[in-house]
Amino acid sequence: MELTYRHWEVFSQIPHQGNPAAVVEQVENLSTEDMQIIANKIGYSETIFLLPSACADFRLRFFSPGSEMPLCGHGTIAAVSEWYAQQAHQPQSLTIETLAGALTIGLEEVNGQLWVEMTQALPQFQPFDGEVERLASSLGLTVDDVDPRYPLVYGSTGSWTLIVPVKDLAVMKKMRPNNQQFPEILTSYPQASVHPICLDTYHEECLMHGRHFSGAGTGTIEDPVTGTASGVMGAYYRTYIAPQGDLPLTMMIEQGQEMGKDGRLGVTVERVEAQLRVKIKGQALLVSKELLKL
Repeated sequence: MELTYRHWEVFSQIPHQGNPAAVVEQVENLSTEDMQIIANKIGYSETIFLLPSACADFRLRFFSPGSEMPLCGHGTIAAVSEWYAQQAHQPQSLTIETLAGALTIGLEEVNGQLWVEMTQALPQFQPFDGEVERLASSLGLTVDDVDPRYPLVYGSTGSWTLIVPVKDLAVMKKMRPNNQQFPEILTSYPQASVHPICLDTYHEECLMHGRHFSGAGTGTIEDPVTGTASGVMGAYYRTYIAPQGDLPLTMMIEQGQEMGKDGRLGVTVERVEAQLRVKIKGQALLVSKELLKL
């Protein structure tokens, strides 16, 4: 069996500087097991399968090499960019169906380049009730590296991650994660990822810097640029770092520099009927069309 997929680079317009994603469309006869095998063989942090939907413009399923994920920000932007390029009539918005629910996507062309804006699921936070010392050790750190001004919390805008505030970029650079230790430390959400953040940045226009260490069952160690977790960062900033001030709040977030990448994306936090709502915005670059033999 052979199938084709397209390699997209997300949150960068330079090949191999963002987060790679594979988009597969010939999925009519593929089982969940088939999709997992394909994602494992491709080996990107996310492989996306584009399917028809009865309640939205189309449905997306997201697979890491090791497991299916409810939602993926950079995978959504890659799949939407592919779908958009094939349309004779190109809309300004659409709706996608995911395991995290139906999500609204905004579309804007600027100088011939598509920007995709993804409204994420409503932000949720839960306190981290584990041992900070063990968590720090699993990242190659000590408790002294954690920024005491801000809380460690689980956060989600579709997928759960643990937000870990650290002091600066020097701490970020020395991290050496052991993902297989995460489940016994993250007892409330054993399959969650870990997302360290800091207010120290490489780029002046960016408000925060992040890294993203994948959950133990995903088959990957680190994700270069993570859309869903960046949305959580935006909500976290508004909730715990700067709870006062005007909304909407728009910021740039950077990620991937420790991996030799240079990803940046926009995050907007607004309030709708007493609830925070988060949007992420980014671009995708089509790198190549590939053939996979199974």
